[in-house]
Amino acid sequence: MPSLIVLAAGMGSRYGGLKQIDPMGPNGETVLDYSVYDALRAGFDRVIFVIREDFAEAFREGIGARFAGRIKVDYAFQKLDDLPDPFSPPEGRTKPWGTTHAVRAARDLIDGPFAVINADDFYGRDAYIRAASFLADVSSDTCALIAYPLENTLSDHGQVNRGICEVSAEGLLESVEEFVKIGREDDGKVTGEGLDGVRSEISPMAPASMNFWLFPGQFVEDLEGEFVDFLEKHIAVTGESYIPTVVDSLISKGKTSCRAIPTSSSWFGVTYADDKEHVVMAIRDLIDSGEYPHSLEG
Repeated sequence: MPSLIVLAAGMGSRYGGLKQIDPMGPNGETVLDYSVYDALRAGFDRVIFVIREDFAEAFREGIGARFAGRIKVDYAFQKLDDLPDPFSPPEGRTKPWGTTHAVRAARDLIDGPFAVINADDFYGRDAYIRAASFLADVSSDTCALIAYPLENTLSDHGQVNRGICEVSAEGLLESVEEFVKIGREDDGKVTGEGLDGVRSEISPMAPASMNFWLFPGQFVEDLEGEFVDFLEKHIAVTGESYIPTVVDSLISKGKTSCRAIPTSSSWFGVTYADDKEHVVMAIRDLIDSGEYPHSLEG
């Protein structure tokens, strides 16, 4: 059975607090409650929360305790100094090393196929069903992502970061490029800034990675090699290693193929505090349509 790795180490600086434990549902449910609920009914039997040690107690009490007896729960800690030999953090570095580093934090707990999601994104039931189906038959050199149209992932209240995908006619991911500061301009066009610092227009229908990735257990070995390569080039600067960049590198080297799996699920997230009202209303609509029960405990 597959495991679900939840990246929850961020404090949510743009959001203004611990958005991972902010209530969104009618009975105080968080976005994470819905994620684990969807994963459970899709067939996942384990969740690994990647968190920071300094809010571990609050997270265990506010989130982890909700799932006791329903699914196996483990914790991994993303630490600034948890780096492969012989690397160590440069003086003045205070931020961890990105989503690659976060997944790496769970390396000793990964024992089979796994999915990776963000703690503060609502992915929808269909996405988890498709994820579980893929992971049931995943091969050692294949991965996948759940892809959403970019325009359905933007915030009305600020810019966002997304992995923008090129997908073949056969549904294979050909490349994925990380863009930051994506948003709508006054003329309605969508633009974003590449990691090279150049700002350009992006199609609103471009498939976007929302960090819902599906991997075989062996992926942790390739991830380690890519992370070492990153550190050799960026150990003295403020850069971060992103999962989309790692997957793109492995595709270009012929080490993996990656399917882009479209989903009919609704996506929404809480990047900014002003996004909360939209998420609350969207969850209410899904409950009214019968997609979710009024109470996840019922």
